[in-house]
Amino acid sequence: MKTILVVEDTNAERQLISALLTHAGFITANVSSAKLAWQWLENNHFPDLILLDIIMPEETGLELCRKIRSNPQWRHIPIVFCSSKSEEFDRFWALRQGGNDYISKPFAPQQLIQAVSRYLS
Repeated sequence: MKTILVVEDTNAERQLISALLTHAGFITANVSSAKLAWQWLENNHFPDLILLDIIMPEETGLELCRKIRSNPQWRHIPIVFCSSKSEEFDRFWALRQGGNDYISKPFAPQQLIQAVSRYLS
């Protein structure tokens, strides 16, 4: 089974995303900040994919993405941004920072599953 690291600061959204992914057959690890995501990466086996929010306190998802991409161990891990920022510029900038894909909130459950599955088949 594939493991997805879900990085989302809003508890309700983190639980919803985790439930959808678990129902689709994935294992999820859930953290509420970029700092906790970094700690999780340092202390666990690499996830198969990272689902990353952009707007979070202290450190943004964009900053975390750049840090992950600069680490030779982790730069190959697919990163799918999942954000309430829905302008085309936001998508462009997230992909420019190293993201593989971008979905906007609110999303349809199938949209989330398709975006994740694209990188885990």
